[in-house]
Amino acid sequence: MKSGVMLCGHGSRDPEAIAEFEAFATGLRALLPATDVATGYLEFARPLIRDGLDALVARGAERILAVPGMLFAASHVKNDLPWEINSFAAGHQALDLRFGRELAIEPKLLAAARDRIVAAEERAARAVPRGDTLLLVVGRGTNDPDANSNIAKLARMLWEGMGFGWAEAAFSGVAAPLVAPALRRLVRLGFARIVVFPYFLFTGVLVKRIYDAARKVASEHPEIEILNAPYLNDHPLVLQCFVDRAREVEDGEPAMNCRLCKYRTQIVGYEADAGAPQAAHHHHVRGIGVDGHAHPHHHHRE
Repeated sequence: MKSGVMLCGHGSRDPEAIAEFEAFATGLRALLPATDVATGYLEFARPLIRDGLDALVARGAERILAVPGMLFAASHVKNDLPWEINSFAAGHQALDLRFGRELAIEPKLLAAARDRIVAAEERAARAVPRGDTLLLVVGRGTNDPDANSNIAKLARMLWEGMGFGWAEAAFSGVAAPLVAPALRRLVRLGFARIVVFPYFLFTGVLVKRIYDAARKVASEHPEIEILNAPYLNDHPLVLQCFVDRAREVEDGEPAMNCRLCKYRTQIVGYEADAGAPQAAHHHHVRGIGVDGHAHPHHHHRE
């Protein structure tokens, strides 16, 4: 059965964003040489998703794996893309058309994020310890609190995994806090450096707005170093994530979420915990309070 992968983008009015998305698709084709990879967009750019799907069918695809080229499941992944895919499937009954899940947060993306943040630190004129650095992770911002909460989770994992003195989340629009108000509040905490990291796949109006806001606040506070870290773009681990998503759709996704468990996989900052043996947390007090057993050294008072 001939397979195709449909890389579904949101689309952008910024031609640089579309160019990056298409370059990303080229990178994906190199990793999936036996698969026909097409791109399509919800809006602002061509081809539209249905046009991309048509092209795959015209080239002989019998099974198409539609993968969202988006980080989080907000309204586009929950509503718009499924509608596009289902509408196309209804008119192509013989086609095996499957819809993959968004990238979300997973170990490879955490590692790619770390690399982008490290790149910003290495470009800086002076060395500042991580403990004296505050990390600001910036997400797109949606009216879906579930999608927004992922940015807080990502900030926390990078904060702990990389050893920053503090971390916060902000958004490019829709949700609060926006970047400039967040930075104006954060400069009062007294950290020597703030790293602004946009958790975005590609450039565009929003990423440029984030960098502009950071530069403006930096000019107001020359005593604090505010670094703009690169966004994810075509980091090899991000490309590998898309390959994983495509294979997941083909093979079926395991139900249990172990992707971010530090005992199951290497998480930034906790690599040594992967594969650690599982043991009962309270093995030393097991049996206390059962059938009259008591432990000589532990007296628990409820």
